[in-house]
Amino acid sequence: MKTFWNREEEQKRLRTFLAEEGGGLAVLYGRRRCGKSTLLQRVLNAGAIYYQADQREVLLQLRSLQDAMSGGLPGFERGSYSGWDDLLTAFYARVSGPVCVCLDEFPYLVQSAPELPSILQRHVDRPDGKVKWILCGSSQRMMQGLVLDRTAPLFGRAAVILNLEPLFPGWIARALKLDPRDAVEAYSVWGGIPRYWELAGGYEDTESALEDLVWGRFGVLRDEPQRLLLDDMRGGVQLYSVMSLVGAGCNRVSEIAGRLGKPMSSLMRPLAQLCELGYLRRVVPFGESPRDSKRSLYKLQDPFLRFYFRFVLPYESGLAMGMPGEARRAWRAGRVHHVASCWEELGRTSAPWLWPGQEWGPASPWWASAGGAVEFDVVAQSLDGKDLLVGECKWSEKKTAFDMAGLAAKLREKAGKIPGSRGRRIVTAFWLGGNATALGRTGHVFGPGDVMSALER
Repeated sequence: MKTFWNREEEQKRLRTFLAEEGGGLAVLYGRRRCGKSTLLQRVLNAGAIYYQADQREVLLQLRSLQDAMSGGLPGFERGSYSGWDDLLTAFYARVSGPVCVCLDEFPYLVQSAPELPSILQRHVDRPDGKVKWILCGSSQRMMQGLVLDRTAPLFGRAAVILNLEPLFPGWIARALKLDPRDAVEAYSVWGGIPRYWELAGGYEDTESALEDLVWGRFGVLRDEPQRLLLDDMRGGVQLYSVMSLVGAGCNRVSEIAGRLGKPMSSLMRPLAQLCELGYLRRVVPFGESPRDSKRSLYKLQDPFLRFYFRFVLPYESGLAMGMPGEARRAWRAGRVHHVASCWEELGRTSAPWLWPGQEWGPASPWWASAGGAVEFDVVAQSLDGKDLLVGECKWSEKKTAFDMAGLAAKLREKAGKIPGSRGRRIVTAFWLGGNATALGRTGHVFGPGDVMSALER
C-alpha cells in the first residue's frame, strides 16, 4: 500500500458511513493527485466492489463493471445488459446482504451516459437498503453539480460529501524527510499535493526532481495545469489564460482585462470559477468585506501553479526542444523571492495556531490605498476582539540579523492606520526563515520549525 499522510477525519467519516446499517450514498471529490483513490483503498473492506471508470463507450464500461461485480456474485459476468438500469436492477436482485459499490472517476461514466444519475437515484432510494454507493471524481464542477445543485437527481441523497483538499504544509517535512527549512523550500514548489510529494521523493533533492519531472521533455508534470482544467471543463482556454496572467504578476482585474483586451465585466465569471475550483483566491485587505471591497487582488492558490507559471511556461519553447537552461537560470535567480512569497503565506496560515491560550481569527495581509507604501504581511484579530496581531515575514538566503525592537516599533507606529485598530492592544510577531535571525527578543518570533509543526494538521 502507498505511503499515506493524515486524512484522519476523512477516513473516520467514510468508515462511519460504511459501518452504519442500511444503504446510502457518499460522495468524494477534489482536484487530481490529492489522493482520493488511495483514501478509498484504505477504507474499503475486502468485500467492496471498486470500479475505476474510464472514457470508453457505455457498453464497454458496463461490461467492465459487470466483471468487477462478479467478484462477489459468481456468475454475474455471464449476464447480458443493454444499459445501466438493466445492470443495476439485476445487481440488486442478486445482492443478498450489505455491500459497498465504489465508482471512481464517476464523471467519465456520466459523460457517456447522462441518464446515469437519474437511474442511480432510483436505486439509491430503494427501501431495501442493501447497497452503499461511493461516487468519486476529479471533475470538481461536475461532482458538485451532481450533489449540490438543487435540480440534480442526486441532490440531498448523500449522507457524506467530502471535498478532498491539498494537505496542510507541515506534512511535507515528514513525507520527504526534510528539516523545517528545506520543507518550506520544497513546499514552495510542490505545494500540498500528495502525488507530487510521492514523485519528488524518488529524487535526491528538489533540483533533481525539477529537472526530470517538470523541465524534462517527457516530465510527468510538464503539462499539469492544462490537465487540471481538462478535468473540470471543456474549452478552458480563457481560464488558462487568466491563470497564466495571474501567475505572471497581474493581480488586479483591470490588469488582467487590459492584457486580454477584454472588458473587466467579462472576467467576473471565469475568475469566480477559478476561485470555486481552488486554483485562484481573492485577497482583500484585513478588515474589508470580500463582497464590498474594491481593492481585491487575485493570487494563485497552489504553490506548484505559482512555480509553473513563473519558471516553466515562459520557457516552454526551449523546454520543448530539450533545452532547460533558460528555465533553470530563471529559477536560480528567482528562487529566493519565490520561497519568500510562500513563507509569507505560511506565516499567515500558521498565525491562529502559534499561541497556546490565545485565540486568533484567520490572518490576512493589509495594504493602504492603491500604490500606498504601508502594508503588513500578517494581520489578525483576537476572537474576543481586544487584541490586534500585526506581523512581518522575513526570508533571507544570506545570514541576516534583524533588530526586533526596531521592527516592532515600526509595526506599532504603522498599526494605527489599520481600520479598527483604535482601542485594541497591538501584538507584534515576526516570522524569520532561511538564514534570517533575531537580534533581541521583542515581540513573538517564529521560525520554520514552529510554522511547520503548527501546520501538521
